[in-house]
Amino acid sequence: MSINHSVIETMRNRQSIRAYETKSITEAHNREINEYINNEDNLIGPFGGKGRIELVQVTNNVTDKGIKLGTYGFIKNPKAYLVGITENKKDSLLDFAYTFQKLVIFLTELGIGTCWMGGTFSRSSFEKEITLGEEGFIPCVTPIGYPNHRQRVFDKALRYVVKADNKKDWDKLFYDTNFSVTLTKEKAGLLEIPIEMVRVGPSASNKQPWRLVLAEDRKVCHFYIEHTPNYSSKLGYDMQLLDMGIALCQFELACKELDIMGNWLMEDPKIDLPNEQTEYIASWRLAR
Repeated sequence: MSINHSVIETMRNRQSIRAYETKSITEAHNREINEYINNEDNLIGPFGGKGRIELVQVTNNVTDKGIKLGTYGFIKNPKAYLVGITENKKDSLLDFAYTFQKLVIFLTELGIGTCWMGGTFSRSSFEKEITLGEEGFIPCVTPIGYPNHRQRVFDKALRYVVKADNKKDWDKLFYDTNFSVTLTKEKAGLLEIPIEMVRVGPSASNKQPWRLVLAEDRKVCHFYIEHTPNYSSKLGYDMQLLDMGIALCQFELACKELDIMGNWLMEDPKIDLPNEQTEYIASWRLAR
């Protein structure tokens, strides 16, 4: 992924776009998108899983095959959709969401708007358009197009409804050594900005299910999910695992920009959990 300017600033400023301009995506941008999603290196997650992403062009939300894609009225005038395909398994969903968020950041830097959709679309309509494969599952899609800034009222209204701008403070999300002590920015050391990038990341219904525990030696950061009970049970998969994949991506991209070397691992530190909804996901270990 080529980054021409600060990816940290891109992550800080990115917003979901639900209203798009009428002009089509340029040939140059279509070429860049296709090159990106056809490069296998861009589709491999931190734990080795690989999903698939397909570009589907639409006119008035109808594909070239004549299939009408359903998005329940939340999206205005999309020019295309990027459709994710992976297995409906925990690790696969984590890996996939990590790679999909990387793509979202890439598109944002091109000036192309996106909006993560995990539940507010008709999965069956997209399944008619895409060849899923034996264990294929569509966890999410994003419409794409150029943001229609004249429709700011529409976007602002939806952001208000989903409370997109109401991010939890550090003391509700991040912890120092264990879940009994909250982590302050001053004590986060090198990882202050990567942790902040987790906080500002997108999540389904802005639930922000990520919980981070920074180890006493400041060399390991443990990622946990605090599940919202029954949040996506009707959808047949745990949509909040996508939020965790996004969190991993935001954290790692910030580390890379700041030259903080490290790697992901799955080694549960067996910290006492605050409640039965909380589950260990992964850890980031600094290389120095």
